[in-house]
Amino acid sequence: MAAFNLTPSDPSTFTLTGIPGLEAAHIWISIPFSMFYIIGLLGNFTLLFVVGKEQTLHKPMYLLLCLLAVTEIGTSTSIVPNALCILWFNLKGITVGGCLTQMFFLHAGTVMHSAVLVTMAFDRYVAICKPLRYTTILTNARIAKLGLVGLIRAVLCILPLPLLLSRQPFCANRIIPHTYCDHMAVAKLSCGDITVNRMYVLVIAFVVNGSDLTLIADLSYSLIIRAVLRISSKKAHQKALNTCTAHICVMLMSYPSFFFSTLTHRFGQGIAPHIHIILANLYFLLPTMFNPIIYGVKNKELREKMGKYTCRMYSPGVTDFNPV
Repeated sequence: MAAFNLTPSDPSTFTLTGIPGLEAAHIWISIPFSMFYIIGLLGNFTLLFVVGKEQTLHKPMYLLLCLLAVTEIGTSTSIVPNALCILWFNLKGITVGGCLTQMFFLHAGTVMHSAVLVTMAFDRYVAICKPLRYTTILTNARIAKLGLVGLIRAVLCILPLPLLLSRQPFCANRIIPHTYCDHMAVAKLSCGDITVNRMYVLVIAFVVNGSDLTLIADLSYSLIIRAVLRISSKKAHQKALNTCTAHICVMLMSYPSFFFSTLTHRFGQGIAPHIHIILANLYFLLPTMFNPIIYGVKNKELREKMGKYTCRMYSPGVTDFNPV
């Protein structure tokens, strides 16, 4: 998406500045950014490879992990390579079409990510509250249909954003103080009325993502907690709650940072721009890096399978054996 460093006055391009106020430190900032991105790619591709190779992992829970991994690879890849071109090579120009395309993929990925988290919460609810019916309620085919519904929802919700902006007249100043084409950062460059744009983004943030969070909290975890409290065994309590720990950790990394990034564009004038931009980038980088680690640590079956392939990688001469 990054074009050659074109002039800001070119009507067919925007200019992404990177991180305003920290231009001298761009190279140093790029080091953790690139490390987080590479670790995230390795972790998610390893997860996809292991689940794809192991027939025993072809289950709804692991298919949801793969769907989460694909979503995170897509959203991080839509912004990080272009951001690194800015930080490393000062290639700040991006075409209007490239900017709107980047905007669509990163925001659609955010909505899709939220849909996957809702489906994972439903998976945990069925596993804990209706364990005997788990295999009949959640089949691989049903997970695929839910994933398709989530994708269609993401496309339909986000497609109006670039379409609305493509009809806006932009002023001579086409400099975007950001590392990627966030919707509101681009909308603020318009000379026209962006009230509809502002309202639509708030609707997406609070109606779509807010309703997803409500579904997770009220219709999943409230029922899970109620079911767990009915169990008399403390060991069963711990086992049931442990199955939700990874999902809760992923949500705590995703939703608070999403709402913070969304609201600071509108109400966070007191926050330094470089702080907001760094946190906005970390919103896409940290979950991508940590989610495979979290699920790899918390899920014994997945951890053992990933360990097997890791051992093969570092010890190619070692063959599989069946322990007694």
